[in-house]
Amino acid sequence: MRLLADPLRARIVQILAEGPATTSHLVADTAAKQPNVSGHLKLLREAGVVTAEPRGRFTYYRLVPDLLQGAALHLADLAAQARANSENFRAC
Repeated sequence: MRLLADPLRARIVQILAEGPATTSHLVADTAAKQPNVSGHLKLLREAGVVTAEPRGRFTYYRLVPDLLQGAALHLADLAAQARANSENFRAC
């Protein structure tokens, strides 16, 4: 969740949901500086959210849907648990 808390990183993920893109594409789509975009891509790669795929002179970045789906299911389970236990106050 912390990964997506940054607005630019969340925008990069949103763009990559539309399909693989290069750093140049992401810079153009976000109007962010290239070093900033590259730094965010590095964090997303390290977390396993994004993979890099060399194609000729370019590197394309792609989302890992299974990781996102797993995180979404985990959050949905937490929401269901919180809803089910919203009236279970602990005794003091």
